[in-house]
Amino acid sequence: MTTSRWLDLIAFASSKKKNKRSSSSRKYYRFNFLLLLATAMPMLSVAFFNYTIDPYDIFNTPNYFGLNHSKPKKDNNDRLFKALDLVRIKPTTIIIGSSRTKQGIDPSNAVFAEDKSTYNSAINGPNVYEIRRYLEHAIVNQPNLKEVVFGVDFFMFNDTLKNQPSFSEDRLGKQNMSINDVINALFSLDTIGASKETIEASKQEKNTDDSYGENGFMPNRNTNDGKNIWRFSQSIKLYFELHSDYQFSKKYFDDFKQIVALCKEKGIKLKVFISPSHATDMESIRATEKWQLSEEWKRKLAEVTPIWDFSGYNSVTTQKIEKVMTNYSDSSHYTQAIGDWMLDRIFERQNAKIPQDFGILLTPANVDKYLELTNKKRDIWAAKNQDEVKLVENLYRQVHSPKKNVEK
Repeated sequence: MTTSRWLDLIAFASSKKKNKRSSSSRKYYRFNFLLLLATAMPMLSVAFFNYTIDPYDIFNTPNYFGLNHSKPKKDNNDRLFKALDLVRIKPTTIIIGSSRTKQGIDPSNAVFAEDKSTYNSAINGPNVYEIRRYLEHAIVNQPNLKEVVFGVDFFMFNDTLKNQPSFSEDRLGKQNMSINDVINALFSLDTIGASKETIEASKQEKNTDDSYGENGFMPNRNTNDGKNIWRFSQSIKLYFELHSDYQFSKKYFDDFKQIVALCKEKGIKLKVFISPSHATDMESIRATEKWQLSEEWKRKLAEVTPIWDFSGYNSVTTQKIEKVMTNYSDSSHYTQAIGDWMLDRIFERQNAKIPQDFGILLTPANVDKYLELTNKKRDIWAAKNQDEVKLVENLYRQVHSPKKNVEK
Protein backbone atom coordinates (compact mmCIF):
# COMPACT_ATOMS: atom_id res chain seq x y z
CA MET A 1 0.00 0.00 0.00
CA THR A 2 1.39 3.33 -0.99
CA THR A 3 2.17 6.09 1.44
CA SER A 4 -0.53 8.31 -0.04
CA ARG A 5 -3.11 5.57 0.49
CA TRP A 6 -2.20 5.32 4.17
CA LEU A 7 -2.55 9.04 4.57
CA ASP A 8 -5.99 8.95 2.95
CA LEU A 9 -7.14 6.22 5.35
CA ILE A 10 -5.83 8.11 8.38
CA ALA A 11 -7.56 11.30 7.24
CA PHE A 12 -10.82 9.39 6.68
CA ALA A 13 -10.72 7.84 10.15
CA SER A 14 -9.96 11.17 11.76
CA SER A 15 -12.83 12.77 9.91
CA LYS A 16 -15.26 10.12 11.17
CA LYS A 17 -14.14 10.68 14.75
CA LYS A 18 -14.57 14.45 14.39
CA ASN A 19 -18.05 14.02 12.94
CA LYS A 20 -18.99 11.76 15.84
CA ARG A 21 -17.65 14.27 18.36
CA SER A 22 -19.40 17.13 16.54
CA SER A 23 -22.69 15.24 16.54
CA SER A 24 -22.27 14.42 20.22
CA SER A 25 -21.49 18.07 21.04
CA ARG A 26 -24.58 19.27 19.17
CA LYS A 27 -26.75 16.90 21.17
CA TYR A 28 -25.08 18.06 24.39
CA TYR A 29 -25.59 21.76 23.60
CA ARG A 30 -29.18 21.14 22.50
CA PHE A 31 -29.91 19.32 25.77
CA ASN A 32 -28.39 22.14 27.84
CA PHE A 33 -30.33 24.74 25.88
CA LEU A 34 -33.62 22.93 26.41
CA LEU A 35 -32.86 22.43 30.08
CA LEU A 36 -32.02 26.11 30.49
CA LEU A 37 -35.16 27.10 28.60
CA ALA A 38 -37.32 24.79 30.74
CA THR A 39 -35.80 26.32 33.87
CA ALA A 40 -36.02 29.92 32.69
CA MET A 41 -39.57 29.87 31.33
CA PRO A 42 -41.32 29.69 34.74
CA MET A 43 -39.09 32.48 36.06
CA LEU A 44 -39.70 34.62 33.00
CA SER A 45 -43.43 33.96 33.29
CA VAL A 46 -43.37 35.12 36.92
CA ALA A 47 -41.45 38.24 35.95
CA PHE A 48 -43.86 38.99 33.09
CA PHE A 49 -46.86 38.47 35.40
CA ASN A 50 -45.53 40.80 38.11
CA TYR A 51 -44.41 43.37 35.55
CA THR A 52 -47.83 43.41 33.89
CA ILE A 53 -49.81 43.64 37.14
CA ASP A 54 -47.26 46.04 38.71
CA PRO A 55 -48.74 45.88 42.25
CA TYR A 56 -46.43 48.59 43.65
CA ASP A 57 -46.91 50.91 40.66
CA ILE A 58 -43.20 51.16 39.88
CA PHE A 59 -42.91 50.03 36.24
CA ASN A 60 -45.43 52.51 34.84
CA THR A 61 -47.24 49.70 33.03
CA PRO A 62 -50.81 50.41 31.80
CA ASN A 63 -53.65 50.01 34.29
CA TYR A 64 -56.64 48.02 33.04
CA PHE A 65 -60.01 48.26 34.76
CA GLY A 66 -60.88 45.00 36.46
CA LEU A 67 -57.32 43.70 36.23
CA ASN A 68 -54.72 45.90 37.95
CA HIS A 69 -56.04 49.45 38.42
CA SER A 70 -56.55 49.04 42.20
CA LYS A 71 -53.26 48.43 44.07
CA PRO A 72 -53.87 47.75 47.79
CA LYS A 73 -50.18 47.01 48.48
CA LYS A 74 -48.93 50.29 47.04
CA ASP A 75 -49.42 52.38 50.19
CA ASN A 76 -47.30 50.16 52.43
CA ASN A 77 -44.50 50.17 49.86
CA ASP A 78 -44.20 53.94 49.68
CA ARG A 79 -40.44 53.90 50.33
CA LEU A 80 -40.06 51.92 47.11
CA PHE A 81 -42.42 53.62 44.69
CA LYS A 82 -41.74 57.15 45.91
CA ALA A 83 -37.98 56.75 45.49
CA LEU A 84 -38.62 55.70 41.89
CA ASP A 85 -41.18 58.47 41.30
CA LEU A 86 -38.54 61.01 42.31
CA VAL A 87 -36.29 59.51 39.63
CA ARG A 88 -39.02 59.51 36.99
CA ILE A 89 -40.90 62.76 37.71
CA LYS A 90 -37.99 64.91 38.91
CA PRO A 91 -40.30 67.36 40.73
CA THR A 92 -39.14 70.91 41.44
CA THR A 93 -41.31 71.17 44.58
CA ILE A 94 -41.62 68.34 47.08
CA ILE A 95 -43.56 67.74 50.29
CA ILE A 96 -41.74 65.69 52.94
CA GLY A 97 -42.75 64.22 56.29
CA SER A 98 -44.69 61.33 57.82
CA SER A 99 -48.00 59.67 56.94
CA ARG A 100 -49.77 62.66 58.49
CA THR A 101 -48.28 64.82 55.74
CA LYS A 102 -48.72 62.06 53.16
CA GLN A 103 -52.46 61.89 53.87
CA GLY A 104 -53.12 65.58 54.47
CA ILE A 105 -51.11 67.77 52.09
CA ASP A 106 -52.30 67.77 48.48
CA PRO A 107 -49.71 68.63 45.79
CA SER A 108 -52.52 69.76 43.47
CA ASN A 109 -53.56 72.53 45.89
CA ALA A 110 -53.77 75.99 44.29
CA VAL A 111 -50.74 77.24 46.25
CA PHE A 112 -48.60 75.02 44.02
CA ALA A 113 -50.29 76.13 40.78
CA GLU A 114 -47.14 77.72 39.38
CA ASP A 115 -45.23 74.44 39.74
CA LYS A 116 -46.86 71.62 37.82
CA SER A 117 -44.41 68.99 39.11
CA THR A 118 -45.13 69.21 42.85
CA TYR A 119 -44.83 65.78 44.49
CA ASN A 120 -45.72 64.49 47.97
CA SER A 121 -42.76 62.31 48.98
CA ALA A 122 -43.84 61.86 52.63
CA ILE A 123 -43.62 58.27 53.90
CA ASN A 124 -45.17 56.13 56.62
CA GLY A 125 -43.64 56.25 60.12
CA PRO A 126 -40.20 57.70 59.34
CA ASN A 127 -37.52 59.08 61.57
CA VAL A 128 -35.81 62.32 60.51
CA TYR A 129 -32.82 60.51 59.03
CA GLU A 130 -35.02 58.69 56.52
CA ILE A 131 -36.65 61.99 55.55
CA ARG A 132 -33.25 63.62 55.04
CA ARG A 133 -32.13 60.80 52.77
CA TYR A 134 -35.24 61.13 50.59
CA LEU A 135 -34.65 64.87 50.29
CA GLU A 136 -31.06 64.22 49.23
CA HIS A 137 -32.33 61.62 46.75
CA ALA A 138 -34.72 64.20 45.29
CA ILE A 139 -31.88 66.69 44.85
CA VAL A 140 -29.70 64.11 43.08
CA ASN A 141 -32.48 63.62 40.54
CA GLN A 142 -33.53 67.27 40.40
CA PRO A 143 -30.60 69.64 41.06
CA ASN A 144 -32.96 72.58 40.40
CA LEU A 145 -35.29 71.73 43.29
CA LYS A 146 -37.01 75.02 44.19
CA GLU A 147 -39.17 74.43 47.26
CA VAL A 148 -39.67 71.99 50.13
CA VAL A 149 -42.67 71.83 52.46
CA PHE A 150 -41.73 69.82 55.55
CA GLY A 151 -44.22 68.42 58.07
CA VAL A 152 -42.48 67.50 61.33
CA ASP A 153 -43.83 65.40 64.19
CA PHE A 154 -42.59 64.83 67.72
CA PHE A 155 -42.48 61.05 67.30
CA MET A 156 -39.99 61.15 64.39
CA PHE A 157 -37.31 62.50 66.77
CA ASN A 158 -37.62 59.43 69.01
CA ASP A 159 -34.24 57.69 69.31
CA THR A 160 -35.94 54.29 69.63
CA LEU A 161 -37.61 54.76 66.22
CA LYS A 162 -35.15 53.05 63.91
CA ASN A 163 -35.20 52.91 60.11
CA GLN A 164 -38.22 50.97 58.88
CA PRO A 165 -37.52 47.49 57.41
CA SER A 166 -38.67 48.72 53.98
CA PHE A 167 -36.06 51.51 53.99
CA SER A 168 -33.10 50.82 51.69
CA GLU A 169 -29.98 52.94 51.24
CA ASP A 170 -29.31 50.98 48.05
CA ARG A 171 -32.18 52.66 46.16
CA LEU A 172 -31.35 56.25 47.20
CA GLY A 173 -28.94 58.66 45.55
CA LYS A 174 -29.37 56.84 42.23
CA GLN A 175 -30.91 57.89 38.94
CA ASN A 176 -32.27 54.46 38.13
CA MET A 177 -33.82 51.42 39.78
CA SER A 178 -31.46 49.32 41.89
CA ILE A 179 -30.75 45.71 40.91
CA ASN A 180 -32.08 44.47 44.26
CA ASP A 181 -35.38 46.29 43.74
CA VAL A 182 -35.69 44.91 40.20
CA ILE A 183 -35.16 41.34 41.42
CA ASN A 184 -37.55 41.69 44.36
CA ALA A 185 -40.23 43.43 42.29
CA LEU A 186 -40.18 40.81 39.53
CA PHE A 187 -39.35 37.48 41.16
CA SER A 188 -40.17 37.51 44.88
CA LEU A 189 -43.02 35.53 46.44
CA ASP A 190 -44.18 38.70 48.20
CA THR A 191 -44.69 40.41 44.86
CA ILE A 192 -46.61 37.41 43.48
CA GLY A 193 -48.94 37.67 46.49
CA ALA A 194 -49.29 41.42 45.99
CA SER A 195 -50.11 40.88 42.30
CA LYS A 196 -52.86 38.41 43.22
CA GLU A 197 -54.31 40.89 45.73
CA THR A 198 -54.21 43.58 43.05
CA ILE A 199 -56.24 41.44 40.67
CA GLU A 200 -58.81 40.58 43.37
CA ALA A 201 -59.17 44.22 44.43
CA SER A 202 -59.50 45.35 40.81
CA LYS A 203 -62.25 42.79 40.18
CA GLN A 204 -64.24 44.24 43.07
CA GLU A 205 -63.82 47.82 41.81
CA LYS A 206 -64.12 47.26 38.08
CA ASN A 207 -65.22 50.75 37.06
CA THR A 208 -63.24 52.93 39.44
CA ASP A 209 -60.70 55.32 37.92
CA ASP A 210 -57.94 54.94 40.48
CA SER A 211 -54.99 57.31 40.17
CA TYR A 212 -54.30 56.93 43.90
CA GLY A 213 -50.83 58.15 44.78
CA GLU A 214 -49.70 59.26 41.32
CA ASN A 215 -48.49 62.55 42.80
CA GLY A 216 -47.60 60.89 46.13
CA PHE A 217 -50.76 62.13 47.88
CA MET A 218 -52.64 59.27 49.57
CA PRO A 219 -55.46 60.49 51.86
CA ASN A 220 -57.47 58.09 54.00
CA ARG A 221 -60.41 57.12 51.80
CA ASN A 222 -62.56 55.65 54.59
CA THR A 223 -63.31 58.75 56.67
CA ASN A 224 -67.07 58.34 56.17
CA ASP A 225 -67.32 54.67 57.08
CA GLY A 226 -68.47 55.35 60.67
CA LYS A 227 -65.38 53.73 62.24
CA ASN A 228 -63.56 56.81 63.48
CA ILE A 229 -64.08 56.03 67.18
CA TRP A 230 -62.50 52.60 66.67
CA ARG A 231 -59.63 54.11 64.66
CA PHE A 232 -58.97 56.69 67.38
CA SER A 233 -58.56 53.93 69.96
CA GLN A 234 -56.26 51.97 67.67
CA SER A 235 -54.02 54.94 66.83
CA ILE A 236 -53.72 56.02 70.47
CA LYS A 237 -52.74 52.49 71.50
CA LEU A 238 -50.23 52.34 68.67
CA TYR A 239 -48.59 55.52 69.95
CA PHE A 240 -48.23 53.98 73.41
CA GLU A 241 -46.82 50.76 71.96
CA LEU A 242 -44.20 52.59 69.90
CA HIS A 243 -43.34 55.71 71.88
CA SER A 244 -43.96 55.21 75.59
CA ASP A 245 -40.20 54.93 76.09
CA TYR A 246 -39.55 58.06 73.99
CA GLN A 247 -35.98 59.34 74.10
CA PHE A 248 -35.15 62.54 72.28
CA SER A 249 -32.49 61.87 69.64
CA LYS A 250 -29.69 64.37 69.21
CA LYS A 251 -28.76 62.56 66.02
CA TYR A 252 -32.23 63.03 64.50
CA PHE A 253 -32.21 66.66 65.57
CA ASP A 254 -28.86 67.03 63.76
CA ASP A 255 -30.53 65.48 60.71
CA PHE A 256 -33.22 68.16 60.97
CA LYS A 257 -30.57 70.88 61.11
CA GLN A 258 -28.87 69.32 58.09
CA ILE A 259 -32.14 69.50 56.14
CA VAL A 260 -32.43 73.21 56.94
CA ALA A 261 -28.76 73.82 56.09
CA LEU A 262 -28.98 71.85 52.84
CA CYS A 263 -31.97 73.86 51.64
CA LYS A 264 -30.18 77.09 52.49
CA GLU A 265 -27.02 75.94 50.68
CA LYS A 266 -28.97 74.95 47.54
CA GLY A 267 -31.17 78.06 47.53
CA ILE A 268 -34.29 75.96 48.16
CA LYS A 269 -37.26 77.66 49.82
CA LEU A 270 -38.14 75.72 52.97
CA LYS A 271 -41.43 75.89 54.85
CA VAL A 272 -41.68 73.80 58.03
CA PHE A 273 -44.82 73.01 60.02
CA ILE A 274 -45.84 70.86 63.00
CA SER A 275 -48.75 68.58 62.12
CA PRO A 276 -52.13 69.20 63.78
CA SER A 277 -52.73 65.80 65.34
CA HIS A 278 -55.86 65.58 67.49
CA ALA A 279 -55.90 66.82 71.11
CA THR A 280 -55.97 63.20 72.29
CA ASP A 281 -52.60 62.74 70.61
CA MET A 282 -51.31 65.58 72.79
CA GLU A 283 -52.83 63.80 75.78
CA SER A 284 -50.96 60.65 74.78
CA ILE A 285 -47.69 62.59 75.04
CA ARG A 286 -48.77 63.79 78.49
CA ALA A 287 -49.66 60.25 79.58
CA THR A 288 -46.10 59.11 78.81
CA GLU A 289 -44.76 62.06 80.86
CA LYS A 290 -43.02 63.58 77.83
CA TRP A 291 -45.01 66.82 77.62
CA GLN A 292 -42.21 69.06 78.90
CA LEU A 293 -39.82 67.32 76.52
CA SER A 294 -42.18 68.10 73.62
CA GLU A 295 -42.19 71.76 74.68
CA GLU A 296 -38.39 71.84 74.68
CA TRP A 297 -38.49 70.19 71.26
CA LYS A 298 -40.54 73.09 69.91
CA ARG A 299 -38.09 75.59 71.39
CA LYS A 300 -35.21 73.79 69.70
CA LEU A 301 -37.00 73.75 66.33
CA ALA A 302 -37.77 77.46 66.52
CA GLU A 303 -34.10 78.21 67.19
CA VAL A 304 -33.12 76.51 63.92
CA THR A 305 -35.82 77.94 61.63
CA PRO A 306 -39.24 79.65 61.87
CA ILE A 307 -41.85 76.90 62.09
CA TRP A 308 -45.62 76.89 61.75
CA ASP A 309 -47.31 75.10 64.64
CA PHE A 310 -50.81 73.75 63.98
CA SER A 311 -50.78 71.36 66.93
CA GLY A 312 -51.95 71.89 70.50
CA TYR A 313 -55.50 72.72 71.58
CA ASN A 314 -57.27 74.86 69.00
CA SER A 315 -60.55 74.96 67.09
CA VAL A 316 -59.43 72.22 64.71
CA THR A 317 -57.57 69.81 66.99
CA THR A 318 -60.29 69.72 69.66
CA GLN A 319 -63.07 68.45 67.39
CA LYS A 320 -65.24 66.04 69.37
CA ILE A 321 -64.55 62.37 68.64
CA GLU A 322 -67.49 60.93 66.69
CA LYS A 323 -68.13 58.10 64.26
CA VAL A 324 -67.76 60.45 61.31
CA MET A 325 -65.58 63.57 61.53
CA THR A 326 -64.64 66.36 59.14
CA ASN A 327 -61.18 67.04 60.57
CA TYR A 328 -59.73 63.61 61.38
CA SER A 329 -59.68 59.96 60.40
CA ASP A 330 -57.97 59.02 63.70
CA SER A 331 -56.03 60.73 66.49
CA SER A 332 -52.94 61.07 64.32
CA HIS A 333 -54.14 61.90 60.79
CA TYR A 334 -55.95 65.04 59.68
CA THR A 335 -58.04 65.28 56.51
CA GLN A 336 -57.29 66.96 53.21
CA ALA A 337 -59.66 69.81 54.09
CA ILE A 338 -57.51 70.66 57.12
CA GLY A 339 -54.38 70.30 55.01
CA ASP A 340 -55.80 72.86 52.57
CA TRP A 341 -56.34 75.30 55.44
CA MET A 342 -52.76 74.76 56.55
CA LEU A 343 -51.40 75.53 53.09
CA ASP A 344 -53.47 78.70 52.88
CA ARG A 345 -52.06 79.82 56.23
CA ILE A 346 -48.45 78.90 55.39
CA PHE A 347 -48.55 80.58 51.96
CA GLU A 348 -50.54 83.55 53.29
CA ARG A 349 -53.63 83.04 51.15
CA GLN A 350 -56.76 84.73 52.50
CA ASN A 351 -59.41 82.27 53.61
CA ALA A 352 -62.18 83.45 55.97
CA LYS A 353 -63.06 79.84 56.87
CA ILE A 354 -59.78 79.21 58.72
CA PRO A 355 -60.17 79.61 62.52
CA GLN A 356 -58.01 82.42 63.83
CA ASP A 357 -56.41 80.18 66.46
CA PHE A 358 -55.29 77.59 63.91
CA GLY A 359 -51.60 77.97 63.16
CA ILE A 360 -48.91 80.28 64.50
CA LEU A 361 -45.39 80.92 63.21
CA LEU A 362 -43.03 80.08 66.06
CA THR A 363 -39.79 81.97 66.57
CA PRO A 364 -37.47 82.27 69.57
CA ALA A 365 -39.23 85.56 70.38
CA ASN A 366 -42.74 84.10 70.84
CA VAL A 367 -42.34 80.39 71.55
CA ASP A 368 -42.38 80.60 75.37
CA LYS A 369 -45.47 82.78 75.46
CA TYR A 370 -47.17 80.43 73.01
CA LEU A 371 -46.35 77.34 75.09
CA GLU A 372 -47.75 79.03 78.19
CA LEU A 373 -50.96 79.83 76.33
CA THR A 374 -51.17 76.23 75.06
CA ASN A 375 -51.11 74.88 78.63
CA LYS A 376 -53.91 77.24 79.67
CA LYS A 377 -56.02 76.17 76.70
CA ARG A 378 -55.35 72.55 77.55
CA ASP A 379 -56.71 72.99 81.06
CA ILE A 380 -59.90 74.53 79.68
CA TRP A 381 -60.30 71.75 77.12
CA ALA A 382 -59.61 68.95 79.65
CA ALA A 383 -62.20 70.32 82.08
CA LYS A 384 -64.87 70.17 79.36
CA ASN A 385 -63.79 66.86 77.81
CA GLN A 386 -63.11 64.48 80.68
CA ASP A 387 -64.42 61.57 78.61
CA GLU A 388 -61.63 62.00 76.06
CA VAL A 389 -59.00 62.53 78.76
CA LYS A 390 -60.13 59.30 80.44
CA LEU A 391 -60.16 57.49 77.09
CA VAL A 392 -56.44 58.19 76.71
CA GLU A 393 -55.69 57.24 80.32
CA ASN A 394 -57.61 53.97 80.03
CA LEU A 395 -55.87 53.02 76.79
CA TYR A 396 -52.50 53.75 78.39
CA ARG A 397 -53.34 51.37 81.25
CA GLN A 398 -54.48 48.71 78.78
CA VAL A 399 -51.20 48.83 76.90
CA HIS A 400 -49.03 48.93 80.01
CA SER A 401 -50.98 46.82 82.49
CA PRO A 402 -48.76 44.10 84.03
CA LYS A 403 -49.36 40.64 82.60
CA LYS A 404 -51.16 38.36 84.99
CA ASN A 405 -49.52 35.08 85.87
CA VAL A 406 -51.56 32.23 84.55
CA GLU A 407 -51.54 29.14 86.78
CA LYS A 408 -50.92 25.97 84.94
